[in-house]
Amino acid sequence: MNEVIIVKPEKCVGCTACIRACPAPEANVTRKLSDGRFITSVDPDRCIACGECISACTHGARDYIDDTEDAMAAIARDEKPIIMVMPEIKAAYPTKWKGILDWFRSKGCDIYDVSFGADICTWAHLRAMESGQINHVITQPCSAIVRYIELYQPKLLTNLSPIHSPIACSVIYIKEYQRRDNPIAVLSACVAKKNEFSETGLVDFSITFRKMMEYFDRSDIRIATNPVEDYEYKFDDVQGSLGSIYSRPGGLKDNLLAHEPDLDVVSSEGVQKVYRELEMYAKLPEQKLPQVFDVMSCEFGCNIGPGSESDQTGFDVMNVMRAVEREASGRRKISNNVFRGSEDKLFRRFDEELRLSDFIRSYKPCKPSAMPADAQLDKVFESMGMQTDEQRCFDCNACGYRSCREMATAIFRGLNTPENCIFHTKKALANGGAGGEGGSAKMAEFAGDCRGISEKMQNTVSAIAENIERISNASGATGERADMVNELLRNVVAFCNSNPVMDEGSVKQLVSILETTSDALGALGENVAETDQCSESISGSVEELKELLESLNLSAEQLAAE
Repeated sequence: MNEVIIVKPEKCVGCTACIRACPAPEANVTRKLSDGRFITSVDPDRCIACGECISACTHGARDYIDDTEDAMAAIARDEKPIIMVMPEIKAAYPTKWKGILDWFRSKGCDIYDVSFGADICTWAHLRAMESGQINHVITQPCSAIVRYIELYQPKLLTNLSPIHSPIACSVIYIKEYQRRDNPIAVLSACVAKKNEFSETGLVDFSITFRKMMEYFDRSDIRIATNPVEDYEYKFDDVQGSLGSIYSRPGGLKDNLLAHEPDLDVVSSEGVQKVYRELEMYAKLPEQKLPQVFDVMSCEFGCNIGPGSESDQTGFDVMNVMRAVEREASGRRKISNNVFRGSEDKLFRRFDEELRLSDFIRSYKPCKPSAMPADAQLDKVFESMGMQTDEQRCFDCNACGYRSCREMATAIFRGLNTPENCIFHTKKALANGGAGGEGGSAKMAEFAGDCRGISEKMQNTVSAIAENIERISNASGATGERADMVNELLRNVVAFCNSNPVMDEGSVKQLVSILETTSDALGALGENVAETDQCSESISGSVEELKELLESLNLSAEQLAAE
C-alpha cells in the first residue's frame, strides 16, 4: 500500500496522542532513540489513513501525502484531466467553491459532480437488495473503513457492500458509458481516498482541499468568491440529485430511505464510535443485523475531513448541507405512473442505461495478525514490571492504548517497548531507576556494591579523622616541648655564661640540665615522627577514597548503560 500518513521525526515528542486517536491497532510503531527520546512512526501496510492522528498531533509531527503537485503538473502540461468534485466542497468553502471550480475550468479541465455518482451508488444498492444479491450490508463510501475491514475484520468482507463508492461509480460512468479516457483527478476532503484509488486503479490524482489551497497560496492564485445561498453549478455533465448529501453523517442512509422508507438502516460515524460498533457487529448473529449499516470514520462525515483546511464548524456544515438538500430536492424529478406508482426519473434513466454488474467491486482481504497466547503475554507483562493480575489491569491509557493488555500485545508484535509504559517507569523510579525483574536484580547488585563501598569509606574516613586528631595532639605537644627545649637551652647558655670556671658541683648541675634538655629533644623528635606518620597515613587514606569513588561511579555507569 502507498504511504499516505507521514511522520516528521524531529517534531515527534512521543506523547502517544496519535496512538490514542488511531483506530488501527497495528498502524503505529514506537521506538526509543539513542538520545532517550521516544518517537512513533507509521507502518503504511497497517495504516487505514483515516487521518485522525493528524488532528490529534499538536506538535506538527503528522502530515499526509496526496497527488496535488502531480495533478497541477499534469494540468500545466495541458493533459486536461477531468476534475471530479465531491459535494463537501460546498461545506468547506461556501463562498469559494464555485471560484475554485472556475479556476480548474479556465485551465481546460472538465468539471464533473460526484453527487451524480452518489445517485448511481444509491440506485445500485437498492437494485442489488431488490434482487437479493446483498443483505445485511455495511456501506463502503468511506475508504478508511474499507481498509480497516480488509486489514482487521476480514470476516466482515462478506457484509461489506460490493457496490463501488460514489467516486468510483462516477468514474465508471465516465469511462464505460461516455467513453472518455482523460486522466481523472478528484477534489475531496478525504486523505484515505488515495488508498481506494490505488486499489481500484480508477483515479489518477487525489487532490485534497488543504493541499490544493496551499498550492494556490504558494502560487499566488486568487480565487473569486460567490454568494453563499447559491448551490447550483453548471457542471460538464448532469449535476447530482440527493447524492449531494452523501458527505454528511448518514447521507447514504437518508438517500436509501428517501426511496425505500421501510428499510432497516442504522448509521454510525466517528472513530470513537464506529470502529467499536464494527467489532460489535462482527459478533452479532445475522438475525440481529440491520439491512444496512451506514458507516463513516469522520464524526461530521466527509464535510470536515482531515484533508480539509476549512474553519467551518459542525453547525456551519450542517446548515450548508440542509441548504444543499433543499436545492437538490428541488431538482429531483418524480413521475407518477399508473402501473408503478411514483418513480424517480433519474433512477428510471439508470434502469434503462446502466448495468448493475459494471458497478460491482472486489476487495483484498489480509490475514490478521495472530493474537498472542496468555503465556506469551505473561513474559511481556513481566518485562513491563507487572507481576499480578491487578497490576496488569492498571489501564492508565498513558501509552495510548485502551488497556495494558493492548499495550502488551503491541510490545509482543514489536510495535512498542516496555520502557514506554508508565507503570514500568514508575516502578523503575521506585526501585531507584531500573524496572522489571532483570532491572531489580541489577539494582540489588548495585545496592550491595554501594553498601560495601560505603562501609569501606566509613572506615577510611574514621582513620583519617583519627590521624588528624593525633596530628593535632602531637602538634600541641610538639609546641609545648619545643618551648621547653628552648627554655632549657637558654638555661644552659645562661649557666655557662655565669660559670666561666666550673667546679665539680657546677659540672654536675650542667649535666643535669643537659640531660633534661636531651630528654625534651627526644620527646620533641617523637612528636615530629608521629606527625609525619599520621600525614603519610592520611595520604594513603585519601588515595583509597579516590579508588572507592571510582568503583562506585563505574558501577553506576554500568547500571545506566543496561
